[in-house]
Amino acid sequence: MTEPQQQIRGLSNDEVLQSKAKYGSNSLARQDKNTFLTSLFEMVKEPMFLLLLTATSIYFITGDFGNGIFMVVAIVLVSAISLYQESKSRDAMEALKKLSQPKSKVIRNRKIIEIPSEEIVLGDFIQTEEGTFIPADAIIIQSNDFSVNESILTGESLAVFKNETAKNNQVFLGTIVSSGLAICEVTAIGNQTQLGKIGKSLETITEEKTPLQMQMENFVKKMSIIGLVIFVFVWAINFYNSKDILDSLLKALTLAMSIIPEEIPVAFTTFMALGAWRLMKMGVIVKQIKTVETLGSATVICTDKTGTITENKMSLIEWYTLSDNVINTNNNTKLKDNEKELLSVAMWASEPIPFDTMEIALHDAYSKLEVSDERTNFKLIHEYPLEGKPPMMTHVFENQNGTRIIAAKGAPEALLACSNLSGKETQQICAAMTTMATKGFRVLGVGVADFTGTDYPKKQQDFLFHFKGLVAFYDPPKENIKAVFEACYKAGILVKIVTGDNAQTTATIAKQIGFQNAEKTLNGDQLMAMDFLTLKEKVMETSIFTRMYPEAKLKIIKALKDNNQIVAMTGDGVNDGPALKSAHIGIAMGKKGTEIAKQAANLILIEDDFSKMIAAIAMGRKIYNNLKKAIQYIISIHIPIIMIVFIPLALGWLYPNIFSPVHVIFLEIIMGPTCSIIYENEPMERNLMLLKPRPFTTTFFNLKEIAISIIQGLAITLGLLFTYRFCVADNCSESVTRTTVFLTLIASNIFLTLTNRSFYYSVFTTLRYKNNLVFMIIGATILITALLLFVPLFAHFFEFESVSGFQIGLSIFVGFVSVLWIEIYKWFRRRKQ
Repeated sequence: MTEPQQQIRGLSNDEVLQSKAKYGSNSLARQDKNTFLTSLFEMVKEPMFLLLLTATSIYFITGDFGNGIFMVVAIVLVSAISLYQESKSRDAMEALKKLSQPKSKVIRNRKIIEIPSEEIVLGDFIQTEEGTFIPADAIIIQSNDFSVNESILTGESLAVFKNETAKNNQVFLGTIVSSGLAICEVTAIGNQTQLGKIGKSLETITEEKTPLQMQMENFVKKMSIIGLVIFVFVWAINFYNSKDILDSLLKALTLAMSIIPEEIPVAFTTFMALGAWRLMKMGVIVKQIKTVETLGSATVICTDKTGTITENKMSLIEWYTLSDNVINTNNNTKLKDNEKELLSVAMWASEPIPFDTMEIALHDAYSKLEVSDERTNFKLIHEYPLEGKPPMMTHVFENQNGTRIIAAKGAPEALLACSNLSGKETQQICAAMTTMATKGFRVLGVGVADFTGTDYPKKQQDFLFHFKGLVAFYDPPKENIKAVFEACYKAGILVKIVTGDNAQTTATIAKQIGFQNAEKTLNGDQLMAMDFLTLKEKVMETSIFTRMYPEAKLKIIKALKDNNQIVAMTGDGVNDGPALKSAHIGIAMGKKGTEIAKQAANLILIEDDFSKMIAAIAMGRKIYNNLKKAIQYIISIHIPIIMIVFIPLALGWLYPNIFSPVHVIFLEIIMGPTCSIIYENEPMERNLMLLKPRPFTTTFFNLKEIAISIIQGLAITLGLLFTYRFCVADNCSESVTRTTVFLTLIASNIFLTLTNRSFYYSVFTTLRYKNNLVFMIIGATILITALLLFVPLFAHFFEFESVSGFQIGLSIFVGFVSVLWIEIYKWFRRRKQ
């Protein structure tokens, strides 16, 4: 097949606009959901919202319109904050969704360009190749060895071979190219396609809840049940004392509101969605939110060599001709005839339209040979795609005169196995191959075969090849890769190279970049021959896996999983799909990755930059760490609110109802932004990438991890009870006692916000962290509290009273002592480590 630019013009820019105006865009119309109404409905079902609504209703029923109006305003404010956070999370995910949409190659103005599949118009000429999704219904114009998997439409999993001359020359949206390449003219787009007409959706991925998410929801449910039980208990006590149903109900609602930690699920959703959005800004597309949670737990990264560790800029650097038994360097000197023949055969063994960097280099080398360019005179009539263990590929070309070229290239071992060679020739080839590979070059064997007739062998290995020689390519390591690996090792993450290349080439490149244990290698055949227990042990100690194929890659991942490792796997080819799906974190390359790989993966590295993977892991750790801080803060601050409402009532103290619903809802308004906004925006702690990965099975909700939060909450409770008893002993009125206790709680909240920014570094260190939101929120809290105290209207409404400087100082001091003791714990922890 000749290059399409020379034969097919494609649509012009004006024709594209006209077609789009007449027939629309290539997207399946879906019923738009009213996300605002859905979010509103979900929010109305929340326990906290129902409690607020009940309290508001009671205020209005009892004629307390001031408190009723305040509660209405509070409901609107809390709802607005909740809806805003959800909207922000949703927008972040929509932006990610757009970025992860597939792209397609089209021919326009005689050039092949890549565009989002939605921008394809009727009449476009699309180029589809192995590993891509068909983006629209179309008719094949040109093809070679082209087959398609149409299971999404027919349910049949076997690939169907098609070409331009066959009756079955149509391709359909959503089907997958299994082999070969084709140029097709688009005949239907969007809802007019077969897939669009039968109403099937390509958006089949559903977001499953993660273990952490489920634990959080269970925690909130359990707290809600506890709140309900205590609510009934408190209502009974109050009713027994006052005989007033509505008043006792209102006081019981105060406690119920203080118990439900509704900020936790909101914090989780916000952290994960904004984390995914931050990763997108860094050049990492996260396809599912749950991946963000998994990232920080990665213990092993299995990475490809070409294009991940190396630049993927293959240059033809050396070649070896068997006839001379000589290795020649690409130094622009005049070539012998046998060298020209070797490079010509290597080019014919490549795709007519090259997209692989090695094949591009071979086409480039052929165009510089002092021979007549025959590419336009020969047509590809049969193709054997890259396959085998180790792999090779074969192309059969023919011109109008019937002259035939059967050219093959691939792993030298693959060509050696099906070539007629003497023992001496085999030794010479192996020696040359080793010499080239130990320089870090990628080596391919090249051969030709003779065959007449059209009854081609079923397998390319059935041809008898004449081995012509070897071609070697150099793909230099990326400049930053050494630092990337060092960061992995410091973070306690194992790195394993899984490649189709041979051991010598890979080990040489690995040593150049300071890769650890580069001498510990294992090839695909050895791996497949191992029993389960041996493999389980070997996979942990081996660093480089060579001559790998899909089944072997899957076996590596399974063995690592059986060793309780959290596995991240990079891949870009069609054959990487199963391994990417099997890994906990599948990582596809945005530029060189096939659509199959991108669909199977959880992450897409937009610029194929492996260093972004380390940044993503660091982000995953930071998000989890900050989420943990937020939840610890929520638990710590909820305990004193619950206790100061419950203890005076249960113990029959002088002022049993120190706080009313308006006080609790005010505290909720302060606490919500603190946990979701401040802690989400916290920078990463400097020791975070020096720690071992967090076991994925470990979630926040176990006694060992929340013990410190419970102690913090109880310490603040003791401070509040001390302030309460001090005021009562000092013969203070109920309103003065309320004011002083409230100020102590606000002071404790501010100090808790500051100390919980790290459970390792001191508050003096964290004060230097760059997070402007901390001082904005704290400043706003202090300002609003001052207004409540010193503006008579607000003070009267909240039943506060002017307090002395000593009482304000006492509140701040007690808040300080109740919280800052944690600094002693941090000091011991730093000293221990």
